Amino acid sequence: MAGQHLLTDRLVKGADKDGLHSDGGGLYLVVKRGWKGWAFISQAGGKRREIGLGAYPLVSLAEAREQALKARKAVREGLDPRSAVRPEKREVPTFGPYAQEIAAGLQANFRNAKHREQWRNTLRDYCAPIASKRVDEITTRDVHEVLKPIWHTKPETASRLRGRIERVLAAAIATGLRAGPNPAAWKDNLEPLLGKRKRLTRGHHRAVPYDQVPALMARLRANGSMSARCLEFLILTAARSGEALGARWSEIDLGAAVWAIPGERMKAGRVHRVPLSGRAMDILQELAAKRTGDYVFPGRNIRGPLSSMALAMLMRDLKVDATVHGFRSAFRDWTEEQTHTPHAVAEAALAHTVTNKVEAAYRRTDLFERRRVLMEQWASFCLQSASMK
Repeated sequence: MAGQHLLTDRLVKGADKDGLHSDGGGLYLVVKRGWKGWAFISQAGGKRREIGLGAYPLVSLAEAREQALKARKAVREGLDPRSAVRPEKREVPTFGPYAQEIAAGLQANFRNAKHREQWRNTLRDYCAPIASKRVDEITTRDVHEVLKPIWHTKPETASRLRGRIERVLAAAIATGLRAGPNPAAWKDNLEPLLGKRKRLTRGHHRAVPYDQVPALMARLRANGSMSARCLEFLILTAARSGEALGARWSEIDLGAAVWAIPGERMKAGRVHRVPLSGRAMDILQELAAKRTGDYVFPGRNIRGPLSSMALAMLMRDLKVDATVHGFRSAFRDWTEEQTHTPHAVAEAALAHTVTNKVEAAYRRTDLFERRRVLMEQWASFCLQSASMK
């Protein structure tokens, strides 16, 4: 079994399924929620023993095999394999720098820079009480003290922070820096101490009723500011605010009237093609004539996009009691009540993920041409005179 070597460098690099992946001879690649590390597992006297051999790719497949070989020899000789694979005394890192190291190693799993920053920032900003503690010294009580002040005041942040701390300490356990169980685990650990977190009652995003959209669009056309142009374009394309604000000219095909939003900017992580109506094209043609940089809707600094606050301030100035995101709801209500648009076409226009596995398996098209007809109908509705309501 020792010489089987079931894994290859390519298989290790591409492994993404949580669990233990055997290389033979007691050596396993451990994959857990994007993190990878090595473990040597042996049985002695009916007792299972697991030893962490380091995180991947810091420890390569070849290096892990060398360590596993030493551990196997120790087991055959009746010795503790732990003493064979690392010195008795070793430096154990403190939580602060170790957490940032783990966060950096997980960056490839995040779709955008915002998620990477959130990971690093929450671990830095809220974990000060345990930042200088060695990872093998942290207790459930320590984690509880970190989470307690924000558990009910910032429930979403607290819940995510707990999961991130758990993940960091899981990596420490897998690499042999500490022994389990994980002090940040929820069930039968932190749950009785913290209780269920308070869930925010957000409800739906406040939306402008769709029959009031034409009047608002007329006010936006009369406004003429960059914020007004961006908001009008957002409404016409049923896009999310981040997608519209971050639009670049490289994503726009003026000849084909298509806006191709790259996957890294989409919530679902996939490229989303948006058919551009005649009015949307008019806006782009107007802006292209006085283009000053890469962004379609530049901010005061032409090298960057408009701020998300720009749209919120415009809504406030226009005395519109709704959220920018609510225009997607208005579009969806309009398709449901004023058109005969099939459900799949309407959902594709909003770039919603298909949750039904059977439907997803048979969906081989993004229904682009049917969406082009729909978006032209929406633009015609939005451009109608307010007096025609």
